[in-house]
Amino acid sequence: MRLYLIRHTHAVTEGENPSRPLSPRGRTDAARLAAWLNANRALNPAQLWHSPLERARETASILAHGLDLDVVILETPGLLPDDGPEEIADRLETFPTGENLALVGHEPHLSALASLLVRGKRKPALFELKKGAVLALEPSGNVHKRTGRPRWHACWHICPELLPPAAP
Repeated sequence: MRLYLIRHTHAVTEGENPSRPLSPRGRTDAARLAAWLNANRALNPAQLWHSPLERARETASILAHGLDLDVVILETPGLLPDDGPEEIADRLETFPTGENLALVGHEPHLSALASLLVRGKRKPALFELKKGAVLALEPSGNVHKRTGRPRWHACWHICPELLPPAAP
């Protein structure tokens, strides 16, 4: 199993729109990310879970469309910015082992989840996921001594600054 943690791309401010959809820049960044992931065959989830917030749903939709994925897209509780990472970590233990999963969410939740999976503790955060970043994790086959949870390791991490510029 490979787990992809994806932070939503740039959104408008709450003053511009209280539901905070993606900005034009955010839609462009999500499309650039999808193009890069597609060209590199770097993302192949069986399911794509996203938070209930509009910016995460839109990012998930753009990624699925841009990757031409036949993927189950699910709005999933436990992915809000201030949610504890334990709920999702527990759900991962029941996810089918041979399938990959992508989560589109927010900070600080995604960094806390990655830290919990890799180190066994959510703080301090081991990773910083910028808007539009992807962190790929895999189970190591070991468990954390303190918690008994499966131990994961990082495979790769990409942020928008490393992607090629958008075509004119």
